[in-house]
Amino acid sequence: MTGQHDYFKFNGNILVAKGGNIIYQQDLGYADFNSKRLLNDSSVFELASLSKQFTAMGIMILKEKKLLSYDDNVKKFFPDFPYDNITIRNLLTHTSGLPGYEEQFEKKWDRKKIAFNKDILDMLKQEKDTLFFKPGTSWRYSNTGFAVLAFIIEKVSGKSYNDFMAKNIFHPLGMTHTFIYNTRRSTGKIPANYALGFVYSDSLKRYILPDSLQKFDFVYYLDGIVGDGCVNSTTGDLYKWDRALYTTKLVSKPTLDEMLSPLVQMSPRDSTSFYGFGVDVQPKSPRGKVISHTGGWPGYATLLVRRVDIDETIIVLSNNETSNGFIRAGIESILAGEDLVMPYEHKEIKIDPALIDRYVGKYSAFLTLVFIKKDGKLYRHRDKTADIELKPESETKFFYADGTDRQIEFEVDNTGKVTKAWFINNGQKGELKKIE
Repeated sequence: MTGQHDYFKFNGNILVAKGGNIIYQQDLGYADFNSKRLLNDSSVFELASLSKQFTAMGIMILKEKKLLSYDDNVKKFFPDFPYDNITIRNLLTHTSGLPGYEEQFEKKWDRKKIAFNKDILDMLKQEKDTLFFKPGTSWRYSNTGFAVLAFIIEKVSGKSYNDFMAKNIFHPLGMTHTFIYNTRRSTGKIPANYALGFVYSDSLKRYILPDSLQKFDFVYYLDGIVGDGCVNSTTGDLYKWDRALYTTKLVSKPTLDEMLSPLVQMSPRDSTSFYGFGVDVQPKSPRGKVISHTGGWPGYATLLVRRVDIDETIIVLSNNETSNGFIRAGIESILAGEDLVMPYEHKEIKIDPALIDRYVGKYSAFLTLVFIKKDGKLYRHRDKTADIELKPESETKFFYADGTDRQIEFEVDNTGKVTKAWFINNGQKGELKKIE
């Protein structure tokens, strides 16, 4: 992880636990790139879509109190809701077919105003956009659905989403650094020990706050919406949440079991990935059942992975949008006892351009990679995407010039012919066979 920070720009906090014990916890980089304030183990991050599992739990608590049913029609709570036959269960499992509020607000909203959950309902009524599909017949990820769920929590409980979550989830679990926060844009206040989310500006060659870029203006005008995001927390508090999901502290075991079950297949082409209530569920893997979710918002990338059969937990919170999928893969390799190429600084050297010719071609493993020569240099080529230069660090090893932790290593015989190649992806090394 130190190498990922030093050489590949990872900035954030990580916690890894096994068997109920934290085996690794680290904070790497800045909480604020401008002031150079450092992260610490209690730095608070915007969780983005990791928030959805908390919203789901809020609904589950109200269900156990018999204040609602999963089969309740949304019209029971909002009689003027513009769509028929959408149930709470549809919202929890992304099977409602509701239009995306983000697109509606981008087209119609006054960007000088902050939108709140009620404005989503008003926009749905105003636009009456067609559903993506008949409720319950397909799966499509929906931030709209979870924003509506948060509004239902408020309507049924008589409390704000913030107060309800604090009283019924955060306080009972001792999550003392967790709260609902609609960020500095709508409150004018930044909480103590907050990890501000930064994006990289190619033109300025540095990290800046997304507020200052026109293309991210939605971080301002969508800032009042809760339920699909806006839970803010720490790695330590998320570990308390992880532990609680092995217990009945919040809800009964049958209710919890349903939340964490593979309820809906997410894609007809993928029979391994399902959705429960606010979580992704992989029923089977080489390491058993996996419960996970990711989150993304300008400046933030978040990840919570729970391998429940072997009790392993991985929590990664980044405040510069570092790709957590690659970090996850590397950590999982370490936990599984697999060999991993540790990160190091890659330095370009000059090689004879004629050597490039022997590496050109098509290679295959779990994916197909095509290498081409252009202007005397080697490039990774893929249709409909920009070519990525591969810079030589030796006569047989090249690293991706896009700043990611990826390398290609070739093996050649005495005549210079390629016998095999290796694709090293964030430390994981896989063999490539030359097919053309």
